[in-house]
Amino acid sequence: MVPDIYISADIEADGPIPGEFSMLAFGLAVAATFDGEAFTSQAPSKQTLYRELKPIAARFEPAALKAARLDRAALARDGAEPEAAMRDAVDWVTAQAERAGGARPVLVGYPVVFDWMFLHWYFVRFVGESPFGFSGALDIKTMYHQKAHVIMDDAGRNDLPAELQASHPHTHNALDDAIEQAEIFNRLWQWPGGDQRSS
Repeated sequence: MVPDIYISADIEADGPIPGEFSMLAFGLAVAATFDGEAFTSQAPSKQTLYRELKPIAARFEPAALKAARLDRAALARDGAEPEAAMRDAVDWVTAQAERAGGARPVLVGYPVVFDWMFLHWYFVRFVGESPFGFSGALDIKTMYHQKAHVIMDDAGRNDLPAELQASHPHTHNALDDAIEQAEIFNRLWQWPGGDQRSS
């Protein structure tokens, strides 16, 4: 049985979809491994990768750029070329998987759909394939939704009970937020769950 290695990912973008808009930064942090029996959490700040990228599209949404807290003009000048950044990411993910005994990389996010969309598109567009394959992802929000027995509107980060909250702050820096999500993932995996509707 091939074990899983869970890699928390967060991205910052200047719009809602890749291609027409740009991914400006991404952060990756190793969260844990699971071999089918033993779940082994890692210190999320120990194994990380962070890159800021040159924009690939002319379009951007001011509100998205404001949320990303990045200087688009500076990135156009000094950011990494997307090909180089995504190749670095492939090499880093592959190295983490090999270090974990040939584990299968699984991307985790809160929620995973937005970050997966950009990362998968960038991996395929600039490297040719993703180290996570076409479906190697787990959504932390869905995990909480299921374990807590709440509707999706009540499954946001701010809805998490104290025992699941991360000690690492949510800053809108992609690496900070990847580390924060990894902490939540590790706590949530081992959380017994329960009906949060009455709490």
